[in-house]
Amino acid sequence: MTASSAAHSTTGSTTGSTGPTTLRDGGTDHDQDRLPPARFAFGAQTWREVAHLLLNLPVGIAGFVYVSLWLYAGAALSITVIGLPLLALGLLGARWLGRMERRRSRALLGVRIDEPSPLSRHPRNRGFLSWTWTAVKDPVAWRSTLYSFIRLPWGVLTFGVTLCALFVAWPVLGHLARLLTNADRAMVRGLLSPSSELERRVAELESDRGIVVDTAAADLRRIERDLHDGAQARLVALAMGLGMAKEKVLEDPEAAAKMVDEAHGEVKLALQELRDLARGIHPAVLTDRGLDAALSSVAARCTVPVSVSVDLGARPAPAIEGIAYFTVSELLQNISKHSGARTAEVELWRKADRLLIQVRDDGKGGASTDSGSGLAGLAERLGSVDGLFVVDSPVGGPTVVTAELPWRDRSAV
Repeated sequence: MTASSAAHSTTGSTTGSTGPTTLRDGGTDHDQDRLPPARFAFGAQTWREVAHLLLNLPVGIAGFVYVSLWLYAGAALSITVIGLPLLALGLLGARWLGRMERRRSRALLGVRIDEPSPLSRHPRNRGFLSWTWTAVKDPVAWRSTLYSFIRLPWGVLTFGVTLCALFVAWPVLGHLARLLTNADRAMVRGLLSPSSELERRVAELESDRGIVVDTAAADLRRIERDLHDGAQARLVALAMGLGMAKEKVLEDPEAAAKMVDEAHGEVKLALQELRDLARGIHPAVLTDRGLDAALSSVAARCTVPVSVSVDLGARPAPAIEGIAYFTVSELLQNISKHSGARTAEVELWRKADRLLIQVRDDGKGGASTDSGSGLAGLAERLGSVDGLFVVDSPVGGPTVVTAELPWRDRSAV
């Protein structure tokens, strides 16, 4: 066979072949002709938004019917005994509808909204009438009611637009769904979210109330313990000593005189403990002369030399003054016991509507407000009156403690 016929034979076999041809990359020509798998044009989030818009109509109808029934019935019967209880029960149901809508928005729209505070459970609201009146005044339930009212026309609109777009405006369905669900997100945030500032303040005040109650109970226990273990024990020993001296006054006058002398010493110690206890409750010098004199007295009892600087044009309210005094007093006690410092400084000044306290020492540092420490208790106590407490104490020192308290004028109390 000649070279030309061999080439013709090779070409013919190639072009005439009906089977798949192996390509250089190892695939076949059929692999190139194979179509990619079919898939939806829109992503999962778009379909969730479309589902939300289509569900708006049945959800809006259910909410509108429910709200209309109890609201009109409760308003019509408000002149009777069952009117207000019916309104209260209906508003509880509106709260439940709002909770369901928040969950639906979270699942389909990705809107995460905190749950509002529950109805007040104050002991004064345990009676039926008090509970009814609290439920009728509930702003969260009334906002949920308004939400259910406006959802019916909105649900009709969004259902119709979305359904039409599914069939006649497919290319713009994703844009329409995003536009309409953004309006849904705004409604949910505006009507079903808690009032952020109010809810935050309610939570803070509830926490602060618990801290104040716990602090007061701890102070009462401390006073009771100090009285029982200190002054009371000394007074009991004093009574026993005087009783024994009374029995010996005729038999052994010298022994009786010695017992009376010991009892006199016990009286002095008991008086000193009672003064210390009274100073721990509320020192007289603070009431009479203010923070400057009171803190100077505390600094004089500290084992570390302390300089005190008080720059206040007027005296604050007694409650703020007392908290400032006990804060500095406890900080100086910590310096005496734990810091290993050689010197310390205390500064107080007023800036606008805040009373600022700063206590420094050149000790070993390492102080912390971790749970269980005395500084953590101070931070909680100041936080209960909208104060701040910051500790800067690197290992090796120095330690700087800054505290802030709200300023309240004494004359306003």
